[in-house]
Amino acid sequence: MKRAVVLGGGMVGAIMAEDLLRPPAGGGEPFAVTLVDRDSDRLAAIAARNEGLDTRQADLAQASEIESCIADADVVCGALASHLGFAALETILKAGKSYADISFMPEDAWTLDALAKEHGATAIVDCGVAPGMSNLLCGEAVRRLETTERLGIYVGGLPRVRHLPFEYKAGFAPADVLEEYTRPSRVVEGGKVVVKEALSEPEFLDFEGVGTLEAFITDGLRSLSASLDVPEMIEKTMRYPGHRALMKAFRDTGLLSSEPIVVKGQTIVPLEVTSALLFPKWTFEEGEEDLTVMRIVAEGSKAGGERVRLTWDLLDRYDPTSGRTSMSRTTAFPAAIAARLLMSGEADLGPGVHPPERLGLAGTYEHFLRGLELRGVHYSFKEEAL
Repeated sequence: MKRAVVLGGGMVGAIMAEDLLRPPAGGGEPFAVTLVDRDSDRLAAIAARNEGLDTRQADLAQASEIESCIADADVVCGALASHLGFAALETILKAGKSYADISFMPEDAWTLDALAKEHGATAIVDCGVAPGMSNLLCGEAVRRLETTERLGIYVGGLPRVRHLPFEYKAGFAPADVLEEYTRPSRVVEGGKVVVKEALSEPEFLDFEGVGTLEAFITDGLRSLSASLDVPEMIEKTMRYPGHRALMKAFRDTGLLSSEPIVVKGQTIVPLEVTSALLFPKWTFEEGEEDLTVMRIVAEGSKAGGERVRLTWDLLDRYDPTSGRTSMSRTTAFPAAIAARLLMSGEADLGPGVHPPERLGLAGTYEHFLRGLELRGVHYSFKEEAL
């Protein structure tokens, strides 16, 4: 039996482990799975509901501990906080392991591509919902179209019930969410990468079953800005109207700054204080429902010159049967599917650090959508003439 090691036992990592532990939807063999986290109580709770799951307590900020944990792994999955992602990736590549990762690391993972090739390692990074499936669908759009003129990504994870003043709760670490509101955002205009301010250029979009959402620029294009030859590309995060203005006020006041300040003789980091205060307010209660909304829009020409618009929509909701949030499921499942692809060799990407759009360009679209359908995640598609 192949062995998988999952790094990080949060909401996403737990689902990855559970998915890999069981026979895959559609047939195949399960993995022997070890879930690694520094929180022993968290590990015990996950193990109690998953017979056969091995757990290991470790500090995943330490390269030596990661090396020890993955020594016998055939494939590794990463569900770490963003600030741990790059160092963990480097350690895993040096060990020559196959890796499917969802860490939203601020560094450019592709700078480790040569290291991966040197050690014969294959890594698929940013392999969640967005980035992740958003990239894969953009790759599929480019594969279908003769010429792609524009790609737009709109995505948001939201509580089903709105509550003032934030009208938001976090499907992952609040610090990672806040970083999206401060990180300079890369878009592509006129074939060139342009850096814009996060939270800028707001627009309103209507979604059936949800209502009106407000979209604004964030740094979600990442690898797409360099890997696809498309002259216009943008990614926007969606929230309920009003949240953006509140977060912009937080940022402009300095509450999201990572620069230390001195208050009454004490040195503090505003972002750390803000994160600590927001965490209890932004954490989903047990059984509280969330939803994930995403729209991918591609415009261009098919062979023969017909101009079309391709649109993929996702509206996914909390699963009351499993008690799993939508954001954790829609993020974890693509990485689990990618891990199985790495083991089967079907994607045939070769050694290196690969963004998910290469999975789309490689023709794995049907495989991923079928796998997600079997796991209860459904994407709709339509093609319109322009």
